[in-house]
Amino acid sequence: MENIKSGQLSAVSSQVRLGVKINSFRYPDGTQALSDINMAVNRGEFIGILGSNGSGKTTLLKIIDGLMKDFEGSVYLDRADIKKLSPKEIYKKVGLIFQNPDDQLFAATVLEDVAFGPINMGFKEDEVITRINNALRDVEMEEYARKSIHNLSFGQKKRICIAGLLAMGHEILLLDEPTAGLDPMGEYKMMTLLTKLNKEKGVTIIMATHSVDLVPLFLDRLYILSKGCIVREGIPEEVFTAPDEMASVKLRLPQIAELIYKLRHEDNMPFGKIPLTIGEARREIIKTMQNVKLKI
Repeated sequence: MENIKSGQLSAVSSQVRLGVKINSFRYPDGTQALSDINMAVNRGEFIGILGSNGSGKTTLLKIIDGLMKDFEGSVYLDRADIKKLSPKEIYKKVGLIFQNPDDQLFAATVLEDVAFGPINMGFKEDEVITRINNALRDVEMEEYARKSIHNLSFGQKKRICIAGLLAMGHEILLLDEPTAGLDPMGEYKMMTLLTKLNKEKGVTIIMATHSVDLVPLFLDRLYILSKGCIVREGIPEEVFTAPDEMASVKLRLPQIAELIYKLRHEDNMPFGKIPLTIGEARREIIKTMQNVKLKI
């Protein structure tokens, strides 16, 4: 992957929204948090940062969002050095959604919370109303505008956090464990919402997660983070290869992939590849069974 360096901005493709090169970042107590991080996020991509708890995912998102600037290296946002940008310049394009929505929501009602950003950006009342309506419609929460924040479910609160950033016109969303605390249906709805924003609205999304089962269904590319370092990157088919390799970074294969892997390597079933989704597994099983019948 090409490293983004000072003086080389002209060589960076206009399709690259974020170029991240973090040589080192330490916490105030001296603990090494991140090192040797190289990422390039293209316009309109849905990227996953996959890692176990404590791997550095949240810290990396905060650096990309401009909340932490005392690191060695560089982060470029649309070819501009994020260290030289003001918070206002960053937040016009990039927004971070925390794992716990209660850390982000503060107003009494949905309307007031979503309106806060556009109002403070100086938009006139008509524009603010338009932005609120569009944002709530995008997250399928338009009928909740007058509802108290305290009366929302955990998943609904997460949607309102997203709406607040969309209302400010953010083109890049950074999400820290967006499915944490949700039941299986809530997880699926959240990922479907994010995919819709990505595919239909063109929002570039970077999602930190440790949920390996969701990744193959929705994400374009992955970066696996372990002990503050990126140890692997690529499309899901390239990243998820073997259980022992995933275990070394305190992760596992998606459940369906782990099942087929064991059938192939422990039970000598002649599967051609390791599928990552139920649909792929179904096709691979049918194909394998047909081949076995032909040999018989």
